Order: sequence, then C-alpha cells, then structure tokens
Amino acid sequence: MPESLPTVRLYNSLTRRVEPLEPITPGRVAIYTCGSTVYRYAHIGNLRTYLFGDLLRRTLQYLGYEVLYVKNITDVGHMRETGEDPILLAAEVEGKSPDEIAEFYTAAWLEDEALLNMAPANVMPKATDHIPEMLELTGTLLDRGLAYEVDGNVYFDVSEFPGYGQLSGQRLDQMRAGHRVDVETDKRDPEDFALWKLAEPGRLMKWPSRWGDGFPGWHIECSAMSMKYLGERFDIHTGGIDLKFPHHEDEIAQSEGVTGHSVVSVWLHGEFLTLADAKMAKSAGNVIRVSDLPDKGFEPLAFRYLALTAHYRSKLDFTQDAMVAATSGLRRLRRAVSEGASDGADVDLSASPMSAYRDRFVEAISDDLGMPAALAVAHAVASADDLSASQRQALLLDFDRVLGLSLDAPAEPTPSELPEGAAALLEERAAARDARDFATSDRLREELAALGVEVRDTAEGQETTLRRQ
Repeated sequence: MPESLPTVRLYNSLTRRVEPLEPITPGRVAIYTCGSTVYRYAHIGNLRTYLFGDLLRRTLQYLGYEVLYVKNITDVGHMRETGEDPILLAAEVEGKSPDEIAEFYTAAWLEDEALLNMAPANVMPKATDHIPEMLELTGTLLDRGLAYEVDGNVYFDVSEFPGYGQLSGQRLDQMRAGHRVDVETDKRDPEDFALWKLAEPGRLMKWPSRWGDGFPGWHIECSAMSMKYLGERFDIHTGGIDLKFPHHEDEIAQSEGVTGHSVVSVWLHGEFLTLADAKMAKSAGNVIRVSDLPDKGFEPLAFRYLALTAHYRSKLDFTQDAMVAATSGLRRLRRAVSEGASDGADVDLSASPMSAYRDRFVEAISDDLGMPAALAVAHAVASADDLSASQRQALLLDFDRVLGLSLDAPAEPTPSELPEGAAALLEERAAARDARDFATSDRLREELAALGVEVRDTAEGQETTLRRQ
C-alpha cells in the first residue's frame, strides 16, 4: 500500500478483533454489500445498514483509496420460513408480475437511498441476471462432493465443510434446522441448505437446469455475484448483523468450497436500528420509511445525522427526542458553514491550526469508522475560536465528503416566536417537573409537540426546538 495512504482499522467479524486493512491490491479496496430484497419498501432500519456501507466507501475515498463497490439486488430466491418467495407473494397480492414488483421496489429503495445522500454502488447486479453463474457454482460444489441432489433439489452438505460455523461462532450440533427454511424433508441433515430448488407446478420464476426447472437458493446468489465482479479474493463484505447467520455463514461455505481458499478478507456487520427499543422489522409492523420523515417534521438528512451519532456496531434507538436533537445538531453545522466568508478566498487545509482538526477527523474515521468521534470533531470546528469563519467553513465542507450531510445547504432558520399558548404550557410543565409530577410533564410535552414545539430536558432546564407546521 502506498505510504501516503492512512491505515484503516476495521473490526473483522470473522477474527473478532480490530485489524489494519491490508488491501489485496495496494491502494484499491473491493467491497461487496448484501442489498435489498425488493418486494416491499425499505425502512430506515434497512437503510441504517446501507448507510454504514456508504460511510465505509466515503471514508476510504476520502483517505485516497480507489474503491470498487458492488451491492446486489435480490429479486428471487429469498424464501421465508414457510418456504414461500416473498416476491411471488407480493406479485399475487398486488396483481403484478414478479418483474414489475422487483422493478417498482428497486426504484423506491434507490430513491430512499438518494434522500440520504447515498450514491448508487459502482455495480448493482440483479440476482435474476446471474442464474448461469449460480448454476455453475452449484454444479462445481456437486461435482466436488460438497453438495448432493435429491429429486431436482440440490443441497450443500455442511458436514463436508469443516470450517462451517467459523463466522457465527456456532457449533454444528447446536445449529437450528433449516436456516430460515424448515420445510425440506429430503435433506440428509437439517443443517444442510438449498443451492437449487425444484420449481413447484405453476411457479412463475423458474429456470432450466440439469436437475430440472427450478430456482436458486438465497445464499448462492451472493457467492455468484460477489465473485463475478470482485474475483475469487476481495477485501470487504458488509451486511446487517442479522445476515451473519445463516446467510454469510453459508456464503463462506459455498465460495470457499468452490475456490478452495478464503475469498473475503474482512467481514463487517452493522447493528440494528430499534424503535422504542424494539427491532424495526417488516414482520413486526413497526417500520418507518425515509419518505415518511417529512410528515413527522424531519428532513431525511436528520436521520443520516442520527446514524452518525452511534457506532455502526452499536444499536441505535429511533425516538422523537433523538431526531429533534439530530435536527438541532445538523442546523448548527450548517449555520457554521453558512457563516463562512463569501469572498471566495482559498483556504489551505494543511495550514495550522486547521491541520490539527483534520488530523483528529482522519484518526476518528480510520478507527473502525468512528463516526461519533468524527462528528464531535466537526462540532469542535463549528465553535472553534482559533479558526476564522472561512476556515471553519472549509473544514466542515471537507469533512462533509464523509459525513454526507449536505452542509452547504441553506441553514433553515429556527422560528423565533412560540405559537400561541406554548409559553404557558412550558411554564406549567416546568412546575410539574419541579414537583416530580412526571405524568403531567409527559402529557404537557405531547401537547407542546402538537403545537410544533419539541422539548428536551437538560441540566439547565427545558430546551425547546420549534418545528415548522
């Protein structure tokens, strides 16, 4: 690696420790991210995972690395525990073809990502465009004795892969049967997983194979697409923590079973976003879309700011108070940028004391994507007395290449006048807090929120933020 490029340290889920990133090709990093299964709208919990992939890409590019970023589109094969393909179910419910379902929800997903300043990956392959590659891998695993066929179904035999369980840390004898799909009765062992499934009569999404018409298993898709575009050895594979097992565990078995060697150098996993401490999930019905945020009084990039306040390996709880605080923080940074000098004078980022702030920022992002620390540096710059307004502006815009908060957007003015009746409610609530009457305090907070006044309790008292109605 060229000496001029800073060393990046990342937590490798496979080795369970933070390690220096050593690109296979010096100065160039190849990344694969498991993308969306396009049968429903993506929610902000999904997008938090994609955000950390975006931050990884931005960080590496900011530090001078060339990045090849691949993120797939799962438009077939991701079966539920019932054995049903959700894309086919959505097609039936909505009265559309599977292709129409996939196309519609792919477009919606990418629109939501754009609202959060996530640029499309360099390559976004669709599973349905790579059936030949999946069939080739499946045939190779079968020919090598790592898989077996039963009446048109092909399964990976996990007992033939000694390293199975290395990523998740689970022992084979402790693993639950089925790996999300517990309907096959023709497997030798319940831990085995499907590489190819025989199509049932009337199935719309099916392809010819030497085992009969069928469709791929979910896991084989990512093995096929990642190795096609990034080769048999690449640097980083990312995804949500929920994909560690079985999806990524099975992916390792397939890819290494075909190649005979390690394929991925570093595995990165992002933690869940929760809503009132409960995991946000489509199945739980507690989902929020990025496009829903304006109706709640928040711009989408306030959610991006919120995501920066927690490390990607830590859970993040989405609450009204957290979003109000994120909105306030985002406005503060934008205000500092807008106050910068307008004379267009050049600013040397390497000059003292600017270089010291930039070094702190680089140190933060290089240390396992330490975005909370990086955000703290940005706020230190915003209020720095040893920097001129133009220097603060230049540094913050430089940092925004990673943060992605559109800090050059106009700083929205905060309404200065309380709506009618709010002042009296605030006085009443302060008295209730002093009397430790928290039930009344919470009720008054809700009444104030209905007026567009968000309240946070601080050591100095009540802090208010006014939202435009």
